[in-house]
Amino acid sequence: MKRLNLTQAKNLVEILKTTYPDATCSLDFSTPFEMVVSVMLSAQCTDERVNKTTPAIFAKYKTPEDFANIELAELEKLIHPCGFYKNKAKNIKACATKIVHDFGGEVPKTMEELLTLPGVGRKSANVILLEAFGIANGIAVDTHAKRISNRIGLSKEVDPEKVEQDLLNIFPKDTLKDINHLFVWHGRNTCDARKPHCDTCSIKLFCDTYSKTNA
Repeated sequence: MKRLNLTQAKNLVEILKTTYPDATCSLDFSTPFEMVVSVMLSAQCTDERVNKTTPAIFAKYKTPEDFANIELAELEKLIHPCGFYKNKAKNIKACATKIVHDFGGEVPKTMEELLTLPGVGRKSANVILLEAFGIANGIAVDTHAKRISNRIGLSKEVDPEKVEQDLLNIFPKDTLKDINHLFVWHGRNTCDARKPHCDTCSIKLFCDTYSKTNA
């Protein structure tokens, strides 16, 4: 596994920041709980589709209490365009109910507490902490982050939590707030799953896959 030194790790992040100066979270939200709902809807669904679906929902249902009291069939109907709507609706309603009963109607601000919420895993919790509260203690390892980490050689792991631990051992804490966004944008725009654009990749000199194919 590649072990970048501190200078190399920071350099890689700075190059990606230059490449993608507009890299931010692409989910639209205005409150922490809206972030929770949006993240849950984004599972196996595009952020674009989520953003088209949520405005009408958030216009009518604004608080965890509102979502805890919504009829399940109504919620299923509202989120249907995002796919897997039955399971997502069940989790959103259960999540809202737990936030109301256990956290006084406020989305919790720690990883440990977020992981007690139905439908919220570590990746989602990392996104919620960063986007809703500006807390960057981890890295949300989605398909993009895992693919890029494996291709570059930053991690050989397949399990997202193990990939995250490898990345946390490489990148300093002050870069974590950027890595989540940068890896997503790099994965979408350059390091494509099927046909990566290696020739135009701004970080190809860091990449094991590129060096092997261009030896």
